[in-house]
Amino acid sequence: MHVNMDGQGPLHAQLTRALKVALFAGRLGGAGRLPATRQLARDLGLSRNTVLAAYEQLRAEGFVRGRVGSGSFITPPVRPEVPATTPQAERPPQSAFARRGRRYHDHATMAGRPTPGMRYAFSYGVPYTNPALTSAWARELARAAAYTAPNYPMTQGLPALRDAVCDYLARRRGVQALPEDVLIVAGTQQAMALSARVLLDVGESAVVEEPHYTAMREVLQMHGAQVDAVDVDAQGLRLDHLPSPAPKLVCVTPSHQFPSGVVMSLERRLALLDYARRHDCWIFEDDYDGEFRYDAQPLAALRSLDRDGRVVYVGTFSKVLFPSMRLGYLVMPPGLQRDYLNAKWQDDFGSSAIEQAALANFMADGGFERHLRRTARALAERRSALMDGLARELGDALHIADSRAGMHLVAWLRKADQAQGRALILAAREKGLDLYPIAPYYQRVPAQAGLLMGFASMSVAEIEQAVQVFAACMRGQGLA
Repeated sequence: MHVNMDGQGPLHAQLTRALKVALFAGRLGGAGRLPATRQLARDLGLSRNTVLAAYEQLRAEGFVRGRVGSGSFITPPVRPEVPATTPQAERPPQSAFARRGRRYHDHATMAGRPTPGMRYAFSYGVPYTNPALTSAWARELARAAAYTAPNYPMTQGLPALRDAVCDYLARRRGVQALPEDVLIVAGTQQAMALSARVLLDVGESAVVEEPHYTAMREVLQMHGAQVDAVDVDAQGLRLDHLPSPAPKLVCVTPSHQFPSGVVMSLERRLALLDYARRHDCWIFEDDYDGEFRYDAQPLAALRSLDRDGRVVYVGTFSKVLFPSMRLGYLVMPPGLQRDYLNAKWQDDFGSSAIEQAALANFMADGGFERHLRRTARALAERRSALMDGLARELGDALHIADSRAGMHLVAWLRKADQAQGRALILAAREKGLDLYPIAPYYQRVPAQAGLLMGFASMSVAEIEQAVQVFAACMRGQGLA
C-alpha cells in the first residue's frame, strides 16, 4: 500500500493523515479492509505501535470499525466530493473584516523578512541574543511549570508579573502605575488590536506617523478605521499636519520613532498631550525599545507626562528578550480598565500563565536587569562597530540618521534613487549580504533610497566583515 507521509509531527499523526487522504481519494475502497497492522508496518518501515496508534485514531474519529479476529474495515460511506490534497480555489471573503484583511494585509509581502542563505544580514527586527539568557529562561520555565496552577490564567495577567512591570516602569521609564492599571498582552500587536476595539468604532479616524510601522496601520485598517499618515520631522510628529476634524486616536513611537529613529522633543510631547486634552482624543504610545540609549539615560516615556489620562502606554518583551516570547504589557487609561479586560477576555481569556510566572520570577530575582545591562553594553559595542565601519569605508556616500538609541540606524544613500537602491540590494544578496530598504514603511515613498541597518543580531566581527561587503557593493554600483 502506498501512502505519502508529510513529515510534519509524530509518525502516528503523519500516518493517520496519510491514510485519510488515501481513504478520501477512494484508494482503499468504499467498504474495504485496511491492511493488517504488521503488514503495513513492514511495508512502510514503521513500528507496529505507530500503525496501531494511527488505526486507533481512525476508529475514534469514525472512519473505520474493527471486527475481532477480522481486522479493521472502512466505515461507509466515506467519499468526499474533493480529495483532501486537491488545491482549493480561494473563496470570496465572508465578512467585512475578511474583506478589509485581504485589502490591507498580505503575508507574502511583509517587509523585513530575511532572505534564506545569506551569510550576513543587517536585520532590524531581530534582538540581541545571549546564550546565557536561553539557559536562564529554560530554568525559569521549568520552575514555573512545576508550581503554576493548571487552570485558566487571569485575564488581566498574574499579579506578580504586573507588580514587576510597575516596579520596572517606575525605575526605567518614569511611568507611575498601579498593578490594577496593567494588562498583560501578547505583544504590541495585540495591544494595538485591543485598543482599536476599545477606542474606535468602524469608520472613525486614527493617525499613524509617516514613516511608520506598517503592522500598526494594517491592524487599524483591518478594524475599519480611517487611517491618515502624518509626517515626522526632527522633533517628532508634525502636529500642524494633523487632519481636521481631529482624529480619535494618535499612534506614536516618541522615544525612538520607527523607522526614522527620531526622538520626540519635550516641547512636541507636551504639545501632543495638550492636543489630546483639547480634542478629547487618545494617544497610543508604543515604547518598543526605549530602554536603549547610547549618549544619556533613557528619556522618560510620554505617559509619565500625562496628567489627563489620555495615553495608552505599551511595552514589549520581544525586543529586550526574544520575539518568540509573546508577552508585553499595556498601561490602561483611567476608567477604561473594564473595557480592556473585556476585549482581552474575548481575544484569548488570558496570556500563558506559565510564561508569565517564569518572567515574573526572572524580573524579581534580578535576572532581567542583569540581562538589560549586558544587552546595553553589547549593543553599544556593535553600534560603534557599524558607525565606525560605515564612516571609514563609505564616508560621504551615506547620510546616517542616527538617534543614538535603539537597535538600528537609517542610512540614506546620497547618490541613489529607489530603483538604484533596489539594484544595490540585489547585488548585495549575490554577495551573501541581506539589506533592508526603508521604503516599505512609507505611504508616500521618498525619492532617495534608504536602508534600515540593524546591528543587534551580528557580532562585532561579523558587522565589520558585513560593512566591507556592503562598501564593495556600493562601489560596484557606482554609489560611492
